[in-house]
Formats: sequence, C-alpha cells, structure tokens
Amino acid sequence: MVWTQVYDPLGNIFASAGVAFLPIICFLVCLLVIKLKAHISALVTVVFAGILALAVYGMPLNLILASFAQGFVNGMWPIAWIIIAAIFLYKLSVKSGSFETIKQSVMSITPDHRIQVILIGFCFGSFLEGAIGFGGPVAISAALLVGLGLKPLQAAGLCLVANTAPVAFGAVGIPIIAMTNLIGIEQHSIAAMTGRLLFPFSLTIPFFVIFLMDGIKGVKETFPAILVAAVSFTATQYLSSNLLGAELPDILSAIVSIVCTTAFLKISGWQPKNIFRLDGETDFSKKSGLSTGEIVKAWVPFILLVAFVILWTQQGFKDLFKAGAVFGWSVFTIPFESIFGGSVVTDTGGKVGLNLGISLIANQAGTAILFAALISIFVLGLKAKDAAECFGATMKEMLFPCLTIGFVVSFAMISKNSGMGNTLGLAFAYTGNAFAFFSPVIGWLGVFLTGSDTSSNLLFGTLQQVTAHQLGVKEALFVAANSVGGVVGKMISPQSIAVACAAVGLVGRESDLLKYTLKWSVLLIILIAIWTFIIANVMPGFIPDVIQLQK
Repeated sequence: MVWTQVYDPLGNIFASAGVAFLPIICFLVCLLVIKLKAHISALVTVVFAGILALAVYGMPLNLILASFAQGFVNGMWPIAWIIIAAIFLYKLSVKSGSFETIKQSVMSITPDHRIQVILIGFCFGSFLEGAIGFGGPVAISAALLVGLGLKPLQAAGLCLVANTAPVAFGAVGIPIIAMTNLIGIEQHSIAAMTGRLLFPFSLTIPFFVIFLMDGIKGVKETFPAILVAAVSFTATQYLSSNLLGAELPDILSAIVSIVCTTAFLKISGWQPKNIFRLDGETDFSKKSGLSTGEIVKAWVPFILLVAFVILWTQQGFKDLFKAGAVFGWSVFTIPFESIFGGSVVTDTGGKVGLNLGISLIANQAGTAILFAALISIFVLGLKAKDAAECFGATMKEMLFPCLTIGFVVSFAMISKNSGMGNTLGLAFAYTGNAFAFFSPVIGWLGVFLTGSDTSSNLLFGTLQQVTAHQLGVKEALFVAANSVGGVVGKMISPQSIAVACAAVGLVGRESDLLKYTLKWSVLLIILIAIWTFIIANVMPGFIPDVIQLQK
C-alpha cells in the first residue's frame, strides 16, 4: 500500500497549519500547565499527533504505527545511546577520583564560575558539538559544570543556551551538507552564509551567558576574558565557514577559543577582582600543585573520547564497515515498510523513507564514546565491579529520559511522515515578502519538532529554496536561515531538555528547565528573524551566490 501525503487537508493552509500546531501546544500544556512528567507529556503528545494524522490527514493506521516504531528505535539508537555512553564516561571519571583532579586543573586556570562556564559550556561544548552532536555536548558539559559546583538546573540551562553558537554546523557539518545534497547545491556558499548570519550571535552569546549568571555586573567584571573567548571563537567560525566549508567551523573555533582564553588567563595572570562562585567556596589555595602527569591522567577519558571520535570520522575506518568488508555485518536496515505493509510518498511523488538504517559501530558516536570509556577503566585503575556499578547507575538514571527521547522522536516522525511539518512550513511560505522574517522561524519550529538541526534542514530545505526563487531572493539566505533559526530551537526541544535533565540528575523537572530556556529562545529567534529580514531587504550583496550541483 502506497499513501500520498496531503499538506492542506482542510482546504485552507492556515486552518491546516492550526491543526498541525496542536500537538506542540499539547506538549507545552502537558509539561508547563498540567505539569506531567516529561515521558508522560511526550506519550500524550505522540498519541494526540497520531489521532490527528489519522482523522485529519487521512494517514493509514499501519503507517502511523510504522512511523512511531521508526521514531522510537531512532530515539534509542543513536540518540539515547550517545547520552548513555557519555554519562557512563563521566561517572567513571567521578568514581575513580579523577574528576577532582579535573576540577583542580580547571580551577588553576580560573576559580570563577562565570569563566568556567565559558571554557566548558561554550568552548568545550562547541568542540563536542562539532565532533559528536546529538545532545552529547550538553550532557557532558553540564555534568562537568555540576561537578565544578554549579547548581544542576543552572548548569543545564546555561549549557543549552551556550550550545546555540555551534549547532548550525553540527557534527562535522552534517546539518548543512545533508541539506545541500538534498536540494542540489554546493555546500560552501551555504556554510559561508551561515557564518555570516551567526556572526553577531556567536559574538554575543558568551556575554549573554554571563549576563544570565550574574547580570551586567558579571559582564563588566569578566569582560576582558569573555571578550577574548568571544572574538577568537567568532572570528575563527566566520573565517573557517567562509573559506573552508561546513565541516570544521565548530572544532576549529572551539580549539582556538580555548587556547586563546586559557593563554590570556595564564600568561597575563588576569582574574576578576571578585571571584564569583555559586557554591560559596572562598579558599582556592588548595587548588594548586598538580603535576602535568596527574592532570593528563585525569583528562584521559575525555582525551580518549576526542581521539576515538576523530578515528570514527576517518574514511579508512569507515571503509571497514562497507558491505562485504570485515565489519559489514554491523550495518543493516530495519524494514519497517515491510513489517507494517506500506510506504509514504510526497505530493510530488518523492519517497518518504520509513525504513531505518542501523550502524552498530561506524558513524556511531555513542560506540566511539563507549570504547573511550572501556579503555578509561584500565587507565584510571578502576575495578570491574566499580565500572559495572557506574554502568548500572547510568542505565537506571536514563530509563525515563530514554523513554522521553523515544516518544519525542516518534512524534517527530509522525509529524514528518504525515505531512504536518510541511503544512507549517507552507503556511509561512504564504506570507510573501514577510517570509524573510519567518524563514529562520521555520527552522526554529523544525528543531523543536525533531530535536535535530539536520532533520529540520532535511524537512524544510526544499521549501526554503523554492520560496527564495518565488520571491527573487538569493536562495543561500533562506536555506542558511533555516539552519541558523534551528540553533535556538535546540534549547527548547523536548529531546534536548530530556537529555540535559538526565545529565545533571533533574529527571522529573523538565518543565523547570523548559521555563528557564523558553523565553530566551523566543527572544533570540526574534532577533535572528530581524537580522535575516535586514539582510534580505537592505544588504542583499551580503548573500553569496550558490553553485548548483550537476545531477
């Protein structure tokens, strides 16, 4: 059975969009008003979305169930698996006592919590975003900050805000590369436009994070260090995105920013006059005297994480997992179309994939992190019993967050496969010249719906391109705006909220974290929308020309 999507089931695109928006309202009401647990809110939302898909969009029940299964399995693998592996690695560091040394090494750079948040939440988090993505950066960074003395809710919220700067490029440029391959244009112009759109926001985010922590006073007291971090990061992101493409901006920006900020603090000896701490600690004399060997050994789990992630990106390693190669057995497809007996096509006849490709090792950051964790057990001298306790505690803590992630991604798949996501995008496309304002808002909604900038770009990339042609605007602007708008949707995505809460031990308090980030997400998407509108109408020369790929 083949079912064709219908994007305007009610015969009025705005009425249809109103229906498509109802599941989002349902989730927010369940979480923020009724205050249900996150996994219950997500389950209610996915059931409600399924009813709308069946009753309004006419999607057959078997295809709704196939979409649910596709989403739930995809939520478990790779998304939940990455978070489980990351939290396991962190717990091993804590169990071994090495995390105390890590804390001392960070304190030797600065004891000030505000600057620590920039170094770990902003800089190190950006590096992890460029390497692994999928929620891992927020999980690891937030857990590290809690270990350094920040309050769990604040650590999670600040990391979600700080993580906005690198999300548009994601893990090795995948959000942009996947979208440009889909719509048939060369990626460098979109990467360049993304860097240009992000420039004022990447420059501002570190100061904004400090403002959230300690107001204007905090910004003034930390200004020299934060200026070094912000300028070095933003300049590197801008230059690398415009000169090198989409793969390296996050990683290069993070490395340059960490090195420059650390060098500034260590060489100049500058520190804020008033050391800001959220844990009340005032004696920092004991945080010195560590040898280089002690520091390196303590950081081994995270050094190994970086090393294995880099190995996992090498083509020679990937070739081991091709069909017929030695590890080819670890890559397979779950045929949900055959299992549930049906398939979905778009209104133009394009295929909507219901099957799910699974790679147990290759292209799987979670498995790379697990290998780092396993080797860390021996390097850190942990007993097998202690390691098993860490893994057991991780699995116990992640039970409900994993359910939340599974239900959220199931909702995303039902929304995408039924056509509800496209309905929302098409409604915005009917706004004419005002679309320049709404273009990044579509990406924002897309990431809220799917939890992924890559998924949002794949969902709406073609719509952005076609609308740009219709309005006579260079397509690079709207296509890039979709990815940039998505970066601030990430901080309110139910998937991201669940991951962040799991990482800092706030399972059950997802509504509190969403309240923390929601207002800032709305503020930032409005600013991004205004910036996009200004570029489209006042600065068209700022938009690069695109190169069409030969098909």
